[in-house]
Amino acid sequence: MSKAETLRPIAMPPSSAGAPLPHVFADEGRLLIAYLANIPGPSFDGTNPRSVSAATGNQTVVILAADPYLALQFGPPNDETISGHRLHVLGLQPYSAFEVVNSSWIESLERANRVHSSHAPELFSGYRHFILTFHDSTFEFVAASFSTSLHEGAVLAALMEAAVNPIPHHVEAGPLSR
Repeated sequence: MSKAETLRPIAMPPSSAGAPLPHVFADEGRLLIAYLANIPGPSFDGTNPRSVSAATGNQTVVILAADPYLALQFGPPNDETISGHRLHVLGLQPYSAFEVVNSSWIESLERANRVHSSHAPELFSGYRHFILTFHDSTFEFVAASFSTSLHEGAVLAALMEAAVNPIPHHVEAGPLSR
């Protein structure tokens, strides 16, 4: 019998509450997600927010990189419907990042792989399930680990640069310190 799932908050650069504009690049081995960080510019006084797009420059962009990763999901729920997510009862909140400990998703991936002639359950033991909740979407992925880095520019430009060139400086994700 499986252990109960729990959520562990993890330290991540916070996403913009208004328009984080998350963009994903993924192939069969590498996963990148770029989003706007919640770091207002020095001239922002809180009264006149400006409209931004994925091509708007002069922004602080977070790049999350996982290489390799096993699976991803991207879409609903948004911040207004997060209470409909199956993990909300465990503390899942909008504008946050978590690790799902004892993930039933990883368990189901391992179970589905049992039909492979070379299946070994231990191949899945190093994987972890992460969730990032944004304003309009939720991003979940399974990977051994990931790193984040901050960039200045536009979300799309930063993502394209990261897709072409490995990110040299990174910070490993870890538990949120309290």
